[in-house]
Amino acid sequence: MAVLPIRIMGDPVLHSPASPVESVTEEIRTLVDDMFETMDAAPGVGLAAPQVGVPLRIFTYTYEDDDGNPWRGVILNPQLWMRPPEPGAPDPDEESEGCLSFPGERFPLRRSDEVRVHGTDLEGKPVQIQVDGWRARILQHEFDHLDGVLYIDRLDDGDWKTVQKIARKRGWGRPGVAWTPGVDHLEG
Repeated sequence: MAVLPIRIMGDPVLHSPASPVESVTEEIRTLVDDMFETMDAAPGVGLAAPQVGVPLRIFTYTYEDDDGNPWRGVILNPQLWMRPPEPGAPDPDEESEGCLSFPGERFPLRRSDEVRVHGTDLEGKPVQIQVDGWRARILQHEFDHLDGVLYIDRLDDGDWKTVQKIARKRGWGRPGVAWTPGVDHLEG
């Protein structure tokens, strides 16, 4: 297993829809192992294949709830169902999220509180997950990556302007910028 470089906002692979996984090959299995290794090294709670430069519809996730119960897996070719988020401004304390492709920053974003995801696992078996709360946020965030959307693309105008200033200051927002967890030091 290897820790892979994570692409930063501006890399074209992050801003284009990913392609379906046609079959689970040894290369796909290795990619998923490397994605788990990278996600854990970052550390993150999710990682989509486009974030490591692979334009395929795959994401990994991991989370430990308040009782210490682990929740971890991979989904290939996911489909997402959700209710629209409640109207209103997001709570900065309860609804802020970050992204490994815009590392070191967190911004409030309103998301649906409950989702259902269908897809397959590495054995080709159907996977169905129905979750709420923070787990629902994780799945929505990772699913967005597969459609070429970063969470920062969904921010209000004020936060979007802040994102642009940070990106300019750090030299982000252009193709080819990446960081490797455990190797690169990022400010923020």
